[in-house]
Amino acid sequence: MSALRPVALYLHIPYCARKCGYCDFNSYAGTRPDDQEAYVAALEREMELRAAALAPDVTVPTVFVGGGTPTLLAAELLARLIRRTGELFPVEPGAEFTVEANPGTIDLAGEKLGQARAAGANRISFGVQAFQDALLRRLDRLHSAGEAVQAVTAARQAGFTNLNLDLMYGLPGQTPEDFRRTVQQAIALGPEHVSAYSLIVEEGTPFFRLYEQGELSLPGEEDEDDMDALAWGTLAQAGYAKYEVSNYARPGYECRHNLIYWRNEEWLGLGAGAHSHLAHRRAWNLYRPDDYIRTVQTGVLPEAGAEEIDPTGEMAETMMLGLRTLAGVTEARFAGRFGRTLTDVYGTVGTRLERDGLLDRSGGAWRLTRRGLRLGNRVWAEFLP
Repeated sequence: MSALRPVALYLHIPYCARKCGYCDFNSYAGTRPDDQEAYVAALEREMELRAAALAPDVTVPTVFVGGGTPTLLAAELLARLIRRTGELFPVEPGAEFTVEANPGTIDLAGEKLGQARAAGANRISFGVQAFQDALLRRLDRLHSAGEAVQAVTAARQAGFTNLNLDLMYGLPGQTPEDFRRTVQQAIALGPEHVSAYSLIVEEGTPFFRLYEQGELSLPGEEDEDDMDALAWGTLAQAGYAKYEVSNYARPGYECRHNLIYWRNEEWLGLGAGAHSHLAHRRAWNLYRPDDYIRTVQTGVLPEAGAEEIDPTGEMAETMMLGLRTLAGVTEARFAGRFGRTLTDVYGTVGTRLERDGLLDRSGGAWRLTRRGLRLGNRVWAEFLP
């Protein structure tokens, strides 16, 4: 009997209460109950269509409900969506099932989180970003620092024992001391996982327009490097191991869903604008929720486009994603997948990066050095076909 193929699921909820100034995700501010009902019904219909088309050898080890803000959905709709996922797909017993949450969109009594937990979600990822109210206002976040603390308490009371806090650094007006206090407050809340991302000013966002006009006061490169080092050092002392460029976990709590992305394995994306990577094929759904809903209602898959990924492109993506993790890309995994060795394909690049102190090729794996992690964009570009 052949082994089962693991395929992760991603479900996209495109609604937010308010669009943050730095956000370039497929999300839309404001939603009515009718919008939510229509979208969830369409997402359930797409799930039915996709599940019917899945190969019989597929198993689902992880599910991630992201956005947008999934916790903007009414409690009953969110719970219904979680339950329906388990009914339609071969979700493994003990699968990691994450729901992204904004502390400003949950009832602090915990009813919404309690229903999500009872329906089958077992991991919550809170977009906290900072623990200074002035910085949160600058980011257009809905919640206060106090509400973030209350949200964590509500999640624990709802039964969640696997919790992530998203933090950001390099924010307008933020100092290293601000970020040190944010990291310390996060640790004090005892999450199992912490993500610490630097702000990227994306084209087309309000922040980008302010940046072009010289009205966005960002920390300098040295301060940003200090914040990155501060996160690594402070979290390590508290028992969180850095396992990816921006992610830290207590032992056994690494995000299994994101590891599938970083290993460039297979996932199925459902919802407006969601992307999939299945069997050397990349596909993406219709972007606008209205177009997505209309198409799915007719019983047609809502794909907007697709492309085949050739072996050269797949090897390059595997290197660029895998080198984001501290474990790197192992010789055995690469050879088993592609039938060629790392040295055969990338020997010249590897020698050059190793000479520059950016890459370590010992112990049967290629991994970035600490300097390489800091200069990751330069390294990853070396593997572009």
